Amino acid sequence: MEDKKQKQQINIELPEDIAEGKYVNLATIAHSNTEFVIDFISLLPGLPKAKVKSRIILTPQHTKRLLNALADNVKKFENQFGKITENTQSNMPFNLGGPIGEA
Repeated sequence: MEDKKQKQQINIELPEDIAEGKYVNLATIAHSNTEFVIDFISLLPGLPKAKVKSRIILTPQHTKRLLNALADNVKKFENQFGKITENTQSNMPFNLGGPIGEA
């Protein structure tokens, strides 16, 4: 039997300035009961100041989907290129003024 339901396709526009991307080496995460806020930060060695390059605000459901998508892609990456080693020592002393997670 032919499936009469067709999946809706979404045309995603990627403006040139966004397509360039932003280099970040730190992320901070805060949440409430209704949303997650993830700040992507560029922290340069020797400079006393870091700059938030992008902030995304997600529902808890979308955050969970992002978590699963990231885990799936990390697994695929490691299968192709080898295990990603984690640097457990952080030499970035900073205080952003609240209880947040660090990634």
